[in-house]
Amino acid sequence: MEWLPDDYEDFWTLTRSVRRQGIGLHSGNEVWVELSPSDNEGFHVSWDKEDLPITLNANQVGNSALCTSLKLGSKRLSTVEHLLAALAGCGITHVNIKVSGDEIPLLDGSAIGWVEAIKESGITAIETRNIKKQDLILQKTISINHGQSVITATPADCFKIICIIDFPYEAIGEQLFTIDLSPRNFVEHIAPARTFGFKDQVEHLRSQGLIKGGNLDNSLVCEGSHWLNPPLRFKDEPVRHKLLDLIGDLALVGLPKAQVLVYKGSHALHAELASALQQECSLSNSKS
Repeated sequence: MEWLPDDYEDFWTLTRSVRRQGIGLHSGNEVWVELSPSDNEGFHVSWDKEDLPITLNANQVGNSALCTSLKLGSKRLSTVEHLLAALAGCGITHVNIKVSGDEIPLLDGSAIGWVEAIKESGITAIETRNIKKQDLILQKTISINHGQSVITATPADCFKIICIIDFPYEAIGEQLFTIDLSPRNFVEHIAPARTFGFKDQVEHLRSQGLIKGGNLDNSLVCEGSHWLNPPLRFKDEPVRHKLLDLIGDLALVGLPKAQVLVYKGSHALHAELASALQQECSLSNSKS
């Protein structure tokens, strides 16, 4: 993984444009995304050549079921979390994102397809003489809970995540995964983890107009004590995927110098943490 940055201390963009296409998880529509280099910091989305790119931020996150959705003017862009996780996890700080529809393609249900696209493009360091990369420094502990679901963030020297899940299905049960995040750790341990669901919920979700594009090629499906489409890529693939979602949901704020612990997390809980981090974090130069 020599192509990856060592850490998150510098600015990086893509070397050339790269495109991926596939099915949207919820819409079931064929959609494509083109990633291309940018001279401007941040993630910038557009649909047509005539559109002015919209710079993404955490305030654009809207309520949505089973995914993260952004309200971008009169448009909406859904299921962004795996792409954003790949960009942030690989250290990309400047990128243009052109989309053909209102949902990001699911690919194989993980972030590894986006990582492979970034690798195919190559990444280029952005030399800035007057602007230094700034760290997101957490000033005090944040704790948010909804019933049994809890997420906390405490000041730390690096971005460390502790994720715990607990499902009443024997194939999953309680799982815990901890990681000090770096580009290499993200690609090796987190990016390949696929989204998962439950056979006994499929018909209900489809009756609600959701998961129209979900299938056994892009989602792990649990039925009680076993999986309908093994093998798993990791024995604890579900908790790693939940961690992947968290990284994607925090990407629009930035990866903070904090230890984050999440128990029974959700996109809504992640969004609340992102909002709180915006309020409680300060910026400081990562290099003197």
